[in-house]
Amino acid sequence: MKRLLMSCLTACLAATAFTASAQPYPNRPVKIIIPFPPGGTLDIVGRMLALKLGEQTGQQFVVENRAGGNATIGATAVVKSPADGYTLLFNASTLVTGPLVMATPPYSIANDFTAIALVAKAPLSVAINKNLPITDMKGLFTYARANPGKLSFAIGSVSSAGHLATELLKRGGGGDYQIVPYKGSTPAYQDLIGGSIAGFVDPVLGAVQHHKAGNLRILAVTSSTRLPTLPDVPTVAETLPGFEFTSWYGLWGPAKLPADITQRLNDEVNKALAGEMRDKLLAQGILLGGGSVAEFNKYQQDYIKEMGKLIADAKIRVE
Repeated sequence: MKRLLMSCLTACLAATAFTASAQPYPNRPVKIIIPFPPGGTLDIVGRMLALKLGEQTGQQFVVENRAGGNATIGATAVVKSPADGYTLLFNASTLVTGPLVMATPPYSIANDFTAIALVAKAPLSVAINKNLPITDMKGLFTYARANPGKLSFAIGSVSSAGHLATELLKRGGGGDYQIVPYKGSTPAYQDLIGGSIAGFVDPVLGAVQHHKAGNLRILAVTSSTRLPTLPDVPTVAETLPGFEFTSWYGLWGPAKLPADITQRLNDEVNKALAGEMRDKLLAQGILLGGGSVAEFNKYQQDYIKEMGKLIADAKIRVE
């Protein structure tokens, strides 16, 4: 009788485990790690996406902020997670440029992650402290050339889109700026408004409310055309013809994420971008991503090649 009871119990447990594993993904809450503090544009878009994925799948997608280490702490946590789709990474283009500035990168884009979907592209704003005697990009370049090294520009992290765009502005305008690293956008804006730093190149969404409130001055945006949210603000290209630069945000999983889970998540991201989330992003000056897994893989590889040359030429390194 005892053996019979044990056999029944074992069979029941096995059946329960099989039923759980046979349930379609996701069948429990999913954690999305964002490797920056709350409050920045990446965090805003990531939380928007998590909410929509939860609504669409019927499971919670919970955001967890793990800042630090030039955004490597959160990324490394995902690398070390099981490849089951329940721990994901929402990050900016810093994920793929970060290893290019490190002597010993803690992860490999090619070997340690599964690319899932390109979510959004964020035009950047060139914002300065409102008390500076600078009102446009031409004035910024003139001031920088006349006062070499006196303008300090924040960066949210080394090799971020804002950092790389700042390097391109230095080259195009012929001036020089001190680069001051911060742990995310929120503390950088605090110091920019307070006057501790002179400028900050960051996604428009983070600066626009401060600009409209008169707390700082946006000189230009880095999109190819003016934005509906800031119709009176010129593009950098109106001063530097051909200049265009955006930050971009994507969703990744650990290496060897099963193809069916990867495709399910890609489908859900594209569904979110075709619905209510689309209008919310566009209303805030953020451009839509989307597309297939293969297209996202190619996009990030092309970006690595292009930015790798800029990083090497500018000798950008993490000490």
